[in-house]
Amino acid sequence: MKYNRVEELCSLHTNLSVADVQKISEIVVTLPLIADLNKANVFVDCPTKDGKHALVVAEAVPKTTKSVYKKTVVGKLVYEAFEPSVLFTLRTGKPMFLNRALTQEGKTVDQSVVPIIANDNRIIGTLIMEKDISEQVRYQQKMEALSEATKTLSGILIGMTENRPIIPEVIEESLFFIDQEGKILYSNPAASNLIQEIGKGDFTPGDLLIDYFPIIKGILNDSEELLVQEVNILNKVFQVKKITLGQHVKSNGIFVIFKNITELREKERELIVKSVAIREIHHRVKNNLQTVASLLRLQIRRGLPEESKVHFVESLNRISSIASVHEIILANSSVDDVDIYSLIEKIGNMLVVEAEHENQKVSISYSGPPHLLIKSNKAVSVALVINELIQNCVKHAFNSINEGKISVQFAQYGNEIHVQVIDNGKGYTPKSKNSLGLEIVGMIVKHDLSGDFSIGPAETGTIALVRFPIDREVVEE
Repeated sequence: MKYNRVEELCSLHTNLSVADVQKISEIVVTLPLIADLNKANVFVDCPTKDGKHALVVAEAVPKTTKSVYKKTVVGKLVYEAFEPSVLFTLRTGKPMFLNRALTQEGKTVDQSVVPIIANDNRIIGTLIMEKDISEQVRYQQKMEALSEATKTLSGILIGMTENRPIIPEVIEESLFFIDQEGKILYSNPAASNLIQEIGKGDFTPGDLLIDYFPIIKGILNDSEELLVQEVNILNKVFQVKKITLGQHVKSNGIFVIFKNITELREKERELIVKSVAIREIHHRVKNNLQTVASLLRLQIRRGLPEESKVHFVESLNRISSIASVHEIILANSSVDDVDIYSLIEKIGNMLVVEAEHENQKVSISYSGPPHLLIKSNKAVSVALVINELIQNCVKHAFNSINEGKISVQFAQYGNEIHVQVIDNGKGYTPKSKNSLGLEIVGMIVKHDLSGDFSIGPAETGTIALVRFPIDREVVEE
């Protein structure tokens, strides 16, 4: 604390004597402790020479809480209009406690003021403590506004005239307003119609709501101010919402709103049934494809001409790739989306295992973002494309080497998916493009996926690239 600053301010702006300033300085020494102990900003104000205002000659900012002020106020004048308690204490010598004041930075504070008295009983200054209550004031104002709004709304409902109802009568929901005892004070036309619909006839204001709807007794008795539950009334589903209009601990009334959601729930049930049916279709298609695959395997085991065997194996792999799409769908929660990573991995592993049966040493790796989804109809086309490209690697790339490596990489770029199949085999030759597998790939990519397909030499081996949009565009002939 700069005590010479206290002496300087008092000398320039007050009529205090040297002894008075010495007493003020002794009090200033204790300000930091007082501020930390009370978690408040503490000040010493002294009267100006004209006696109309006060001057802040010292301050202490608490280390135990956030300061009320962003900037120092030492040397600032204190005006009676903003801090009347300070001037009142300077003039009368009477302390003031927890009075509301407005700081020079516009914050609302609780201000306590006690006089500083000289040895001859003259008032030479004030010791002030301020705590920020801006948030409390805002909360109090909100509560007062809410309370007033609640009171007004209750009055509107209770005191509305018969000829000019305030609440819109066109509201679709059935709305009741009841008192604390559950007596109906107001109902809109939809609510009156609901009572007639359940066969209770007309009702009289003042009747108990639970006499018409016993099923909501538990909702009304619940202590929650806002509660939403579904109930069944006459084979219909209603969402019942209870809103308690509270004013402090006393309730002004309760809104009870019935919303008919029968149609919504029926549509949800229809969607569930459709989802189950779709999953059943996927299950049957997968089983049928696996049956066909089993028949092909059986035929291969029973023996085939060597020139025919390769064609059976290729057909078997294509069928198994399509079956993989349906198998992945059944394993996931979605009935129409396929995770492309899982699909590529399943097909690739299947083909590598098949290669191992033919005494080929082939390893395969995958890279791409997880949970990249495509629609099931597009997934079938992607499965066939991936099958042909990996099968092409296994069949042609590694004839002259002992061990082969295949890398399948995919990524999303905007609305487009790129899939690369790279091998370290003997390399690409233009005549390879005439193979049936690559013709199938080109046709599927163009017509089913509306994409592009390219194949060419890599640094070592061959790289095939497929690009297609996520949102399918039909390619016309």
